[in-house]
Amino acid sequence: MMNYSLNIGGSEWMIIIFVAIVLILGTGKLPGAARKMGKAVNEYNKAKNEIQDQIKEATEEIPKISGPVETEREKLEMIAKTAGVKIEGKTNDELRESIALKMGQKRTDAPEKKE
Repeated sequence: MMNYSLNIGGSEWMIIIFVAIVLILGTGKLPGAARKMGKAVNEYNKAKNEIQDQIKEATEEIPKISGPVETEREKLEMIAKTAGVKIEGKTNDELRESIALKMGQKRTDAPEKKE
């Protein structure tokens, strides 16, 4: 028994697929199908670019930490800036409270769940 293998490369597959599409759709429907395919690719690229822009904007908003934070106040200010809390004129305790409220973690006085 002889073993034959098809050595078909990428460009040959493209030609085979193109011929199959022409045979299936015919030459009359081919321009319309190409337009639809072009619109789909364009919409995909738009969505991809929007997502990349949103990721870029989100990463630019995060402040860069250049070195280790030396004091508790610097740490609180860095967290507050990241969370979007104003730091002017606030004590450390007020900053902690504002950060907790902003992040929705202020639940120390909430009743515990009974199981």
